[in-house]
Amino acid sequence: MSARLQHIGLNLLYLVPGEVGGSEIYAHRLVDALGRTRPDVRFTVFCGREAGSSLRDVGWPDNVGIHVMPVDARNKPARVAAEVLLLPGAAARAKVDLLHSLGTTSPPVVPGRPSVVTIHDLIYEAYPATFPTTARWGLKALVGPAARRADRVIAISNAVARDVADRIRVPPDRITTVYNGHGMTIPDAVTPEAEIRERFALGDGRIVLCVSAALVHKNLARLLEAFARLGSEAADARLVIAGRAAIEHDALRADAERRGIADRVTFTGWIADADLEGLYGAASCCAYPSLYEGFGLPVLEAMARGVPLACSDATSLPEVAGDAAVFFDPHDTAAIAAAIGGLLADPARAETLVAAGRERARTFTWERCADGVFAVYKQALQAP
Repeated sequence: MSARLQHIGLNLLYLVPGEVGGSEIYAHRLVDALGRTRPDVRFTVFCGREAGSSLRDVGWPDNVGIHVMPVDARNKPARVAAEVLLLPGAAARAKVDLLHSLGTTSPPVVPGRPSVVTIHDLIYEAYPATFPTTARWGLKALVGPAARRADRVIAISNAVARDVADRIRVPPDRITTVYNGHGMTIPDAVTPEAEIRERFALGDGRIVLCVSAALVHKNLARLLEAFARLGSEAADARLVIAGRAAIEHDALRADAERRGIADRVTFTGWIADADLEGLYGAASCCAYPSLYEGFGLPVLEAMARGVPLACSDATSLPEVAGDAAVFFDPHDTAAIAAAIGGLLADPARAETLVAAGRERARTFTWERCADGVFAVYKQALQAP
């Protein structure tokens, strides 16, 4: 068995740099860890035209090669066609021993070699309004059939594993949970707090930070309502929502205006890592009210950086945060407000969570993730 695990194919055709969120972080960090921890194994990354040059610049180990396929991944129909029709042949010509698709979709048939797919979430099933109609139906047509045919499915949390079994009917004995590691590395240059406050006009009060794109399932409308309910003890606080200005952005700005808190809420849009690091350093606490997360990297990032956390108790988030957060029902705005207000009002409790968060964050590493993924490869090779 070990002799056959000499060459692994990695399907990154889904990857459009800067446009696929956490699954891009997963690809960058997992492939790096696989290459470093398995120096005797070759890894060939199959990607589209947009990703080729950026992936060559990532700095992966020498045993990781890049195979750019003749497809524009931003063109989703073309990418799907390449994944279904071209990728299995490319994997065969490369003589890989196994093909691992890292981005939820995978070829339904991979002749002659085992197939593994990582499923990050099934948000298109749980919160369909997050996706355009054509994209949603495309995912319905692609993800379930391919996952049911795969030799093994990797879920990034137990919550996703349950969803995969319940919603797309993959047998539980073919699903393995392998947790992610940290999403961000601390950049060489971190934007100083004073500069962050001046650039985004944050004033000198306390900052409640939420790192999130403006999407339906992120539940930011309830976060705004909860922030508006905070009492006079939080009058100096400012809510900063840092993330991509997605489909809900305009509605959220209008909601902040309607609630009379627009002057205390800042939407940064997408920001560079150095600026985000500076925001973590300036934050008095982080709030994460999401209704559905496959994993929840911002929760892990807050804990790793010593920022006390008020967190939704939905889906995967309790698995990640453990005993290092104040949890709330994300449908209950009074509960969200109480959790945030409690952290702002009780520095001793906040410090206890900081210590617990740092300790817990240390258990999530990409080396551990790579070991778990490689163990799944071995299981796939033994599959009947």
